[in-house]
Amino acid sequence: MNNLPHHTDGSRLTQFFIKPALVLLLLATTGGLMPAAVSAGELRAGAAKVDISNRNVPVNDPLYVKALVITDGQQTGVIVGVDAVAIGEIGSITNEYLSNVRSQIEKMLNIKPKNIMINASHCHGTVCKDVEQRTIQAIKAAAKNLVPVKVGVGVGHEDRVQENRRLFLKNGKEADVRHAYALPPDEAVAKIGPIDPEIGILKLEKENGETLAVVYNFAMHPIQGAPSKGSTADVSGFASQVIEDNLSDGAIAVFVQGCGGDINPVQYKDVNNPRDAETLGNLLGLSTLKAIKNIKCTDAGSLKVMNETLTLPRSNNATRIAALEKEQEQLVKALQGTSLNLKTFLPLIVKYKLYEKYPSYYSHRYLLDEKLGRDDLKKLDEENRANMERYINNVYKMEQMTRNNANLRLLNKHQTRNQAAGKTLDVEVFGIKVGDFRMITFPAELTVNIGLNIKKKSPFENTFVAGYTNGYNYYAPTAEQLKNVGGAQEDSDCMLAPEWQAIFESKAQEMIKALK
Repeated sequence: MNNLPHHTDGSRLTQFFIKPALVLLLLATTGGLMPAAVSAGELRAGAAKVDISNRNVPVNDPLYVKALVITDGQQTGVIVGVDAVAIGEIGSITNEYLSNVRSQIEKMLNIKPKNIMINASHCHGTVCKDVEQRTIQAIKAAAKNLVPVKVGVGVGHEDRVQENRRLFLKNGKEADVRHAYALPPDEAVAKIGPIDPEIGILKLEKENGETLAVVYNFAMHPIQGAPSKGSTADVSGFASQVIEDNLSDGAIAVFVQGCGGDINPVQYKDVNNPRDAETLGNLLGLSTLKAIKNIKCTDAGSLKVMNETLTLPRSNNATRIAALEKEQEQLVKALQGTSLNLKTFLPLIVKYKLYEKYPSYYSHRYLLDEKLGRDDLKKLDEENRANMERYINNVYKMEQMTRNNANLRLLNKHQTRNQAAGKTLDVEVFGIKVGDFRMITFPAELTVNIGLNIKKKSPFENTFVAGYTNGYNYYAPTAEQLKNVGGAQEDSDCMLAPEWQAIFESKAQEMIKALK
C-alpha cells in the first residue's frame, strides 16, 4: 500500500508531484549551484581558486585559476583569471580549452558561453594537464557560494615595476628589449615609449563588510622569473598573494592582464642581480591594497555583459620580408676583415680605454721614442685602434643580423599562416559592467597605447582594457608601430594589418557606451 494522501481534491495531489518536479528542473538547468531567485537590484557573487601548478616540473610558487561569478538574477557574468601564458595557441593550454570550459559550464550551470571571460596573466609558468577540468571546478565552486554583495570601483597607481620595451632609435627605426637578442648601442637610442601606471580595481564586499573578491587590471608582462628558475606565477602571482594575505579571510584577488604587449618588468636585462619577480610583485600588491582601502562599496550596482565578434584584416608582409632579407645580405657584405678575435680584442679594448694616451707601454717609453724621433708605438696604436673599430662595427652588424633573423622567423610564420587562412580574422570582443566598473577585452597582446587611447576616449571615468582574453592571436600593436614591421617583436609577431586598430578602437567605444 502506498503512502499517498487520500484526497479527492486534485489540486493537493498535483502540488505533491509538481513541487518536486520544479526542484528537479531547477537542478537540471543550474547544476544545483545557482540561486533560485535574486531580489530586484541585488547582485550576488561568489569566488573560488584552484591550484593548477604542474608538479612534474620544479615549482617556485603555485599557479592558480581564479573564478568570480556575478549575477543579478537576469544574467550572469563570469570573470576567470588563469596563471598561464595564453588562452590557447602557445603554452600548455590547448585551443579547445575555452570552448570546452564554456560548453561544460553551460550544461552544468546554464550560464551562456559568451558571458564567460577568461584572461591569461601571461606569466610563463607551467600549468597542469587537467587545467580545463580545474577551471570548471573553480567556476562551479564560485557559483555554489553566491552571496549578496556591494560593489566598489577605484584606481591605484604603480610606476616602479614596469618599463616600455620599445626603443626609438635615432635612425628612425624601433627596436625592443628582449632576451632573444642584443640591444642596439646606447648612443643609437633616442627615446622610449610610455607606460600605463593605472591599476583598475573592482571590489566586491559581503553584507557583513568582509571583502569577497577584488579584480585588478594592470599592464605589464609578468616574465621576471624567480632565482630558483622554477615555475612561477611571477609578478602578478606575488601581487595577488600580498593582496589576499591582507584582506578578509578567504578573499580572492583576480588579476586581469591589461595592454602589456610592449611593457616589460623594470630592469629586464639586468645581469648583475638574480631575476626575482617577488620584489616587483610586492610593490604592485601593496599599491593595489592602498587603493582598495580607499574604495567604498555601495548597494547601487548593476550588471551588464556584452560579447561581439569583430572581423579584422590580416597582414601581408611579403614586401617587408623581402626587404629585410635584402638588408641581411647587405649586412653580411658590410662585415670587414680584422686581425683580431675575441681573445685578442678583449685585453686590447680594456687597456686602450683605461690608458688612452699610453696604452701599449709605460709613458717613459713613448717619451723616449719621441726624443729619438721614433713613432713605433704610435703606429702600433693606430693599427690596433683601427682593428678594434672594425671588430666593434662587425659586432654591431652581427647583433643587428641576430635581431633581423629572430623577427624574420616570426614574419615568415605569420605570412605563411595568413596566406593560407584568407584576408580576415574573426576575434571576440567582450565587455562587462559591474556597478561603475567597465572593462573591454581583446584576444591578443595589446600594446599599451591601445589601452591608453580607449580609456582616454571613454565617456566613463572607470573604464579599463584587457588583452590576452578569450583566445590568443599574438601581438596587436598600433598602426604606427606596424610601420616598423620587422624591427621589433610586437610588429613582427603579428597577424593583423594596420587598419585593425581603428576598427577595434571604434568597436570598443561603441560597446563602452552601451555599457551604461
